[in-house]
Amino acid sequence: MKTISVAAVTAGGKTTVVGELKKRLPNSRSLHFDDYNFGGGVEDFPEWVRNGADYQVWDLAPLEEDILKAREEGDCDYLLLDYPFAYRHNAVKKYIDAAFFIDTPLDIALARRILRDMGSATGEEIRLDLETYLKHARPAFVQMHRDILPSSDYVIDGGQSVEKIAVDILAKLTEGGVLHD
Repeated sequence: MKTISVAAVTAGGKTTVVGELKKRLPNSRSLHFDDYNFGGGVEDFPEWVRNGADYQVWDLAPLEEDILKAREEGDCDYLLLDYPFAYRHNAVKKYIDAAFFIDTPLDIALARRILRDMGSATGEEIRLDLETYLKHARPAFVQMHRDILPSSDYVIDGGQSVEKIAVDILAKLTEGGVLHD
């Protein structure tokens, strides 16, 4: 089994791209970071970023257990991780065969998040959310560009369509010898 991780900022396309890859990769399954409640997680993201964004504070044991379970079951050829840390967390990095960072422009990710999460929000709620974005979320996303992007094997242009991103990832996996014939 080959394990492929896909990282991006919030609303950068991780989940959508992993879904598209599942359609295109025979005998694949996925694990999604957002489906877990991790102990030791970060309560104050701005402070965590200001303090250097130590990815090891996250207790990723539940995710690691599910990766090991998938390996033991052996019922898939590809395990896709919708996972924001690439190789930056010691508990998971040893299982990753290829790490991708979808480099989605921050304005596109912001627009997607507003459209996705704030469809019925008032103008005031959107304004307050944008203030929070500028003050707290954007610095965290910039930190991801400093840490996660360079620790990934491949960087994919997140301004493309989902289909094109999936095709680019599959091409990189083929070139890198990760895909089976």
